[in-house]
Amino acid sequence: MSEKRDLVSAAFSNKPTSRVPVGFWFHYTQDEIRLAYDFPEMREQNISGHKNFVRTFKPDFVKLMSDGYFFEPETASLLKKAVSAKDLRKLKPIAADDKWIRDQVSLVKELTSDFGDEVFTFYNVFAPATAFKWAVGGDKKLAAFIKEDKGAVIQALAVLAQNTALLARAVISEGGADGIYLSVQTIQEASVDAALYSEVVAPTELAVLTAANAVGGTNILHVCGYEGARNNLSLFAQYPAAVVNFASVVEGVTLAEGKKIFGGKPVIGGFANTKDGVLYKGTKEEVQAETKRLIAEAGRTGIILGADCTVPNDIPFERLEWVREAAK
Repeated sequence: MSEKRDLVSAAFSNKPTSRVPVGFWFHYTQDEIRLAYDFPEMREQNISGHKNFVRTFKPDFVKLMSDGYFFEPETASLLKKAVSAKDLRKLKPIAADDKWIRDQVSLVKELTSDFGDEVFTFYNVFAPATAFKWAVGGDKKLAAFIKEDKGAVIQALAVLAQNTALLARAVISEGGADGIYLSVQTIQEASVDAALYSEVVAPTELAVLTAANAVGGTNILHVCGYEGARNNLSLFAQYPAAVVNFASVVEGVTLAEGKKIFGGKPVIGGFANTKDGVLYKGTKEEVQAETKRLIAEAGRTGIILGADCTVPNDIPFERLEWVREAAK
């Protein structure tokens, strides 16, 4: 293995490392939620952005972004048109050779062929419930559908899970990714409590991780705190992922506390990902002081310094290097 693959492999295995690895990522397109089928330039922007990042910053590992492919087009179209829960029963699974899957496999393969020997790569995949709520119009709409017909939602999420599991297996076994980066988030609506989440949503997330594990993936669970979303971290404590990235700043949970919640698994994070955070606007001295504070607090084993979520795409790479420099 390369030096960086050795470094990250050790950190992901809770073994001593020569330095604490760092991992940051951002979107390479202007509006990542659009479909690449409607805006074909997105694919090339995504590919060239990754290659430039690897060539210029030389990251310790790479999260491969799925910009332009957040949704399977026909599934998303049906979900957007749903006016009642019964409409959700019209969803059908896609085939393994569906264009949405094949296009992402080819995207991943082009990137891993370029730099996969140098660094670990993890492909961004959204959990079924996350894709669902974005397509139907938000957490409140999903919660309303659950209240109206829980069975219909469970059936629809199961279809999305089948599609996402196909994708997860394919990008690892055919695309060459080392694993997936599965983004999950509790439903931001009080009516969907822990028990309901565990019944309706969790099985679909576990299905995707199980599929990715089955083809040998080293998979990262991302408990997303995007735009201040709060999560019940204990809901994900037993998920079968190798590593966990959670929103330490948003949740008010330190990396050390997070390791305990997740049963001692390696964790990624520590910095806020917003433009108000020290990573984005602090001086070099402030960024490096925060880096050293995080390491002193969390230790050096099974800790990967990163951010709560994607960082702003206009952040200078120099700032990320300040963290890596101090983490040595």
